[in-house]
Amino acid sequence: QVHLVESGGGLVQAGGSLRLSCAASGSIFSINAMGWYRQAPGNERELVAASTSGGRTNYADSVKGRFTISRDNAKNTVYLQMNSLKPEDTAVYYCNVRGSSGYQMDFTSWGQGTQVTVSS
Repeated sequence: QVHLVESGGGLVQAGGSLRLSCAASGSIFSINAMGWYRQAPGNERELVAASTSGGRTNYADSVKGRFTISRDNAKNTVYLQMNSLKPEDTAVYYCNVRGSSGYQMDFTSWGQGTQVTVSS
């Protein structure tokens, strides 16, 4: 079993910055991708940013140039640096990790979610 612990959410004024962290632990043999999703009230969960083991990253168009995803593979941790925050970035942010716990033991785990609120 793989457990994710998120931290770093909070309340910030528009134009401010926050940094989210997500640490994975447990039965991890390898990690293929780490990413962040968000869900605002009344909306579906959407991909914000993702990072693959090959070093590729992709971002939602709405956050390009403002958010940066990075990872520390030695610590099985992924970060999301969020700059120039806007009120529309307000949502619960979820960490997602996909990998393997061993032979034919793929996993997908979700964090508990952390609230990000941007005031205007």
